[in-house]
Amino acid sequence: VRIDDVPVQLRQAILAAEDERFYEHPGIDPIGIARAAVANVVSGGRGQGASTITMQVARNFFLSREKTYNRKLYEILLALKIERSLGKDQILELYINQIYLGQRAYGFSTAARTYFGKTLKELTLPESAMLAGLPKAPSAYNPTANLRRATIRQQSVLRRMVAAACTDEGTYR
Repeated sequence: VRIDDVPVQLRQAILAAEDERFYEHPGIDPIGIARAAVANVVSGGRGQGASTITMQVARNFFLSREKTYNRKLYEILLALKIERSLGKDQILELYINQIYLGQRAYGFSTAARTYFGKTLKELTLPESAMLAGLPKAPSAYNPTANLRRATIRQQSVLRRMVAAACTDEGTYR
């Protein structure tokens, strides 16, 4: 799907859920990294991640899913290289087309058909928010398998959109 064919509300929902500073950072988000580090120290674990959309593209196209410091370093370096090579809309288009969203659905267009029997343009705002919440944990937030948990995640995405002041014209590009 071309980025121009992705409804603004879906783009806004994705950015609110996954990387609200996407159009502002160079592929890595120092503010997000600091937030995740503090949250992880406070909680005593690894509860928060700091991967940007560009870092997720780098990982999904070029790296394994292993959780090591070396892999994370490669992910950061690849994200910086991708940002130098591609425009933000090109990166977002790659992400929208290749991210895994559960139920054997890769990409938001396939997920819209899989979960709602609709095209991207036919999605409502709540449906867009539900799909945008899936990348964090496709199995856990699968509306077919666990509607209650999916709805909680959907509401979180909608709250983040309100906090980011998303409008029909789009706070995000």
